[in-house]
Amino acid sequence: MPFTIATWNINSVRLRAGLVARLLTDEAPDILCLQECKSPVDKIPFADFQALGYPYMVARGEKGYNGVAILSKHPLEEAGALDFAGLGHARHIAARTGDGTTIHNFYVPAGGDVPDRAANVKFGQKLDYLTDMRDWFLANRPARSILVGDLNIAPREDDVWNHRQLLKIVSHTPIEVDHLAAAQDAGGWVDVTRADIPEGQLYSWWSYRARDWEGADKGRRLDHIWATSDIAGAGHGSRILRAARGWEQPSDHAPVFACFDL
Repeated sequence: MPFTIATWNINSVRLRAGLVARLLTDEAPDILCLQECKSPVDKIPFADFQALGYPYMVARGEKGYNGVAILSKHPLEEAGALDFAGLGHARHIAARTGDGTTIHNFYVPAGGDVPDRAANVKFGQKLDYLTDMRDWFLANRPARSILVGDLNIAPREDDVWNHRQLLKIVSHTPIEVDHLAAAQDAGGWVDVTRADIPEGQLYSWWSYRARDWEGADKGRRLDHIWATSDIAGAGHGSRILRAARGWEQPSDHAPVFACFDL
């Protein structure tokens, strides 16, 4: 069954429930994966989304931090939640669709501001998280799976506004890029977005610190949609809804979309 999937770091699902509703109404993806929900599961405004035609949800949450959720028009069953690096954070949830496709929704740690694990515990946690992702994929080789989420790394030179200036900035350092590539290779994942849009600058995040985020356009592609090689060829129609970054009281991330003919 053909379907559209979207991923969006919403930066508080309760604060921005109206923006989620706008996306569901205007864009109507079959599946929406949210990160940084910042809410216990029982406080997510699920009834609002049900009323818009999304009666299914699987989620992991915690008060004020992290949190991941998958909303769907079609039946889902929960397929587990992984706690990489032993952080005890709500950073992963998996679901299985009716046709047996597994959806992994990840929120990889941001890693703080200093790209040195000796000086910054959070950076070490990020690298450890990615290493555990790699090891899990090696031990549990995925098939018929889609991985989405805020992976908090812009891997390619054209995934950031200035490659040379950001080489020492967390999210684009070579060690992070290498760790992400190792996790991707371990699972045989294909970057669907870049398979569809192979050339050119492409961003999904713009800092709140920029007064004129659109004019300055100092973005990074931190949000990703991957698929296992057995179904990656069914992916198409990738896009980033840049306009959502300009909505009232927006997230600093924009939603990323892809379609799959499965």
